[in-house]
Amino acid sequence: MGEWVRKREMWITVNICLYLSFKCISAASIHRSGTCQLQGRFKLNGMYQDGDVILGGLFEVHFFTVFPELNFRTEPEPPYCEKFDMESFQQAQTMVFAIDEINKNPNLLPNVTLGYHLYDTCVSLGMAFRAAISLVSGTEERFSSLNCTGPSPVIGIVGDPSSTPSIAISSVLGLFRVPIVSHYATCSCLSDRKKYPSFFRTIPSDAFQVRSMVQILRHFGWTWVGLLYSDDDYGIYASVSFKQEMQLFRGCIAFSEILPHDNNPKDIRRIIGVIQASTARVVIVFSTSSYLMTLMDEVVVQNLTGRQWIASEAWATSPVFHTSRFLPFLGGTLGIAIRRGEIQGLQEFLLRLCPSNDPKNNMLKIFWENMFSCSFKTGGMAIDGGQVKKVCTGQEDLIITNTPYTDVSGLRAAYNVYKAVYALAHAVHDLMQCEEGSGPFSGNRCADITNLKPWQLVHYLQKVNFTTGFGDHVSFDKNGDALAIYDVLNWQPNSDGSIRVYTVGVVNEGAGNGKVLSLNEDALYWNFQFKKPPRSVCSESCPPGTRQAMRKGLPVCCFDCLPCRDGEISNTTDAIECTACTDEFWSNPDKDQCVPKEVEFLSYEDPLGLSLTTASLLGTCICSLVMVIFAHHRNTPIVRSNNSELSFLLLLSLKLCFLCVLLFIGRPQLWTCQLRHALFGISFVLCVSSILVKTMVVIAVFKSSRPEGKGAMKWFGVAQQRCTVLVLTALQVVICAVWLSTASPTPHKNNQYTRSKIVYECAIGSVAGFSMLLGYIGLLAAISFLLAFLARNLPDNFNDAKFITFSMLIFCAVWISFVPAYVSSPGKYAVAVEIFAILASSFGLLLAIFAPKCYIILLHPERNTKKAIMGRETQNK
Repeated sequence: MGEWVRKREMWITVNICLYLSFKCISAASIHRSGTCQLQGRFKLNGMYQDGDVILGGLFEVHFFTVFPELNFRTEPEPPYCEKFDMESFQQAQTMVFAIDEINKNPNLLPNVTLGYHLYDTCVSLGMAFRAAISLVSGTEERFSSLNCTGPSPVIGIVGDPSSTPSIAISSVLGLFRVPIVSHYATCSCLSDRKKYPSFFRTIPSDAFQVRSMVQILRHFGWTWVGLLYSDDDYGIYASVSFKQEMQLFRGCIAFSEILPHDNNPKDIRRIIGVIQASTARVVIVFSTSSYLMTLMDEVVVQNLTGRQWIASEAWATSPVFHTSRFLPFLGGTLGIAIRRGEIQGLQEFLLRLCPSNDPKNNMLKIFWENMFSCSFKTGGMAIDGGQVKKVCTGQEDLIITNTPYTDVSGLRAAYNVYKAVYALAHAVHDLMQCEEGSGPFSGNRCADITNLKPWQLVHYLQKVNFTTGFGDHVSFDKNGDALAIYDVLNWQPNSDGSIRVYTVGVVNEGAGNGKVLSLNEDALYWNFQFKKPPRSVCSESCPPGTRQAMRKGLPVCCFDCLPCRDGEISNTTDAIECTACTDEFWSNPDKDQCVPKEVEFLSYEDPLGLSLTTASLLGTCICSLVMVIFAHHRNTPIVRSNNSELSFLLLLSLKLCFLCVLLFIGRPQLWTCQLRHALFGISFVLCVSSILVKTMVVIAVFKSSRPEGKGAMKWFGVAQQRCTVLVLTALQVVICAVWLSTASPTPHKNNQYTRSKIVYECAIGSVAGFSMLLGYIGLLAAISFLLAFLARNLPDNFNDAKFITFSMLIFCAVWISFVPAYVSSPGKYAVAVEIFAILASSFGLLLAIFAPKCYIILLHPERNTKKAIMGRETQNK
């Protein structure tokens, strides 16, 4: 699209240059005479008034230009215009009124009379360029000057209202810095100061208009829209800008069609078919009324309803479509329009208009004939195109008419014309206030009003700053653009069945409160069954908890809604991506909110934790019970023969083993993490070392009963037993102390086991420290098991080595199976596995070693004798 626009601009420029070159070559033959002669006169409709300073004006007073057929044999007839536009003529008369008002104002341009020269461009580039050339070159037949130089006939031009003619005219007149102030040309390309250095406008650029329309789409959630635009610079540039803004808005264009400049019926019907086939319920139109009329006629013929039309400022206020015929189809249309203004005294001025016989003011006659459907041709009755018309007298009364010409209730384009004239007048006034020696031009000179150069006026025009009688501020930015503010219009039914335009909001990019769009939604009229705004989306919005998944090959507005994954959320509608929750949060079931993760640890309230606590306390109670039994029967042979001191020490260590389990249950804290493994390691070393010494004592007792081993017991007295247990336990204490001082276990929140939960556990700190603790216990257990296994067949009737062997077998089996079970268990179950290993090995030792003794003490006291233990009763028998 951009490349096409550049080619179009190049084509226009080349044609203009060729035209000017031809005229320059034609004038060369006359240059020798010292007289500049006008080479030709265009047939143009216009209005004229002389003055000290002349302002030019270009207005589209007719809708169409009819060009004659070219046979290349005779000079072609000049083109002529058709279909008079009352609203545009009102704009031309507004310029006349503004100049008249300025001439009467003693404070603005005193002693200077403004004049005007206005032309009808007939919505045609060719006619507009003819009119512009006529303004800057003048209409005098001859001009006596050696160099054909002199002041410009006009010092500034108001118009053209269309973008394409403005581009063409500014491209040429900008070379001479002729100031042009357009009241309706909105193409954003005209903001390029390098290409159009002397172009100004009192209407905001299309860039602002497009953003305003996108604001409306955003407000109502319309993301799936159709686009129609005219085949001219206004429509093309606006469409390009609109597509760019829609991408930023993440909206999509369902279809994009160019309105043909020749109004080809076949193309019009094809466009209607596209609109009907599309699921888009909102249609954006950037076009002037002349391009749109044929399409709207076809809308009526095809009975195309159920569409929400969005009108650009070029046709949002056009009265052509305000008839009852269009109400069922265009009712409810939303439009962007330039700010409405009020001009005091304009209506009275318009009603005082009279036709003139001056050929330079032939536009007045044309207006009069169209207003009263008459003709100034003499002869009683006039025939025009087969239609008989009455003869105009010039005395007809405008007061009784009711047309867009006399309607001043919604002055928009006319108000812009008013501001443009005053901008030029203020620029001339500021220029005249210059004091010689302090001027802005070279040598601090001022401009000469009697020989004013257009480029000198551009300097002052750029700095214009004034307020209209209506209270609107007028100034230009560095690109010559006006302040960006629009009215939002709504087409509503009138009492007579026609369409009436209401202002329902404002779009103001300079709003101080940051609210660009302000709408009175209660005042809106919707031309739909439920009187509510339509839905126009390719896909319905994705609710919170889901994300958009684009459909392959379709615009971004067409998507499926996929639920967010676990641990991710979306808390807005139409989320593009789901957001991952932070480490300590997880998604709720609806996936629209991050909630704190469930903290998991083995607690006392947990059934598993309660069961293990019960088992721990049960083991502690059993140990206490056994200690009571052994204490009560401490003088019996079975207690004394098994080294009662070591038995009590073993029971104490088993009791500590059972109690250390309680440190593994509950919310991990620093002190519990440090104590649990240390207490566990020391308790089990105390337990296993007691068993080891007990086993060694059994072997020593047996050997001392033989002649060759009588001295064995002197190495295993009570002191040696205590010392051995103390030394073996002290080594474990040293291991624990080094471990706790270098890499102490600490509470740790683990997210690796289950992403939806935080497993609160004790990190061991040092794998080497923990491994040494377990390894030392395993070493002592292995030695105890080996010695007990070797002593299992000693001849005593009650051989403690057998039970120690069995107990150590259980102990080793439990802890060998503990390692893989611990590693593979997730979260709190790893702690449960460790507790289970502690309890299982503790119960194994307790039952294997002390259950047989308690059995004899409590149930068979007759066997609790020295003879029974030594087996002598059996020998006597």
